[in-house]
Amino acid sequence: MEKKILYIDLDGVIANFKKAVNKSDLSEKFKGRPDKIPNIYKDLEPIPKSIESVESLFSSNLYDIYFLSSAPWDNPDAWTHKRLWVEKFFGNKSRKRLILSHRKDLQIGNILIDDNSFNGAENFKGEWIHFGSKKFPNWEKIIQYLL
Repeated sequence: MEKKILYIDLDGVIANFKKAVNKSDLSEKFKGRPDKIPNIYKDLEPIPKSIESVESLFSSNLYDIYFLSSAPWDNPDAWTHKRLWVEKFFGNKSRKRLILSHRKDLQIGNILIDDNSFNGAENFKGEWIHFGSKKFPNWEKIIQYLL
């Protein structure tokens, strides 16, 4: 049986970007564009149950998993910090499994887990699992659905 390709967004899905913005002393200076705050992506905390849930997806052997995220063009350190974050929490199994793109709709795959419709998520050709929606409010619901 061929594995389904599963893309998982980072910020707002497995990495708690909002919490970092709320804690930042620079959030007022970068109001409207918190993704430009220097080092904002460096030490993001995981969303509750996200790490364990993604690990269970890896272990299930049902999916070919990739992390699909957008990184701000005007904050090049974010690109490095996202890559290091994935490695920190998922180790060697995440090696070469991070894709940074502003056009998620151009990726070929079966499922995308994303918390918003930006950067082509709502036009993804496969199934979009809208993290945080009424149907998929948390990782428990997503795992019930996918496993």
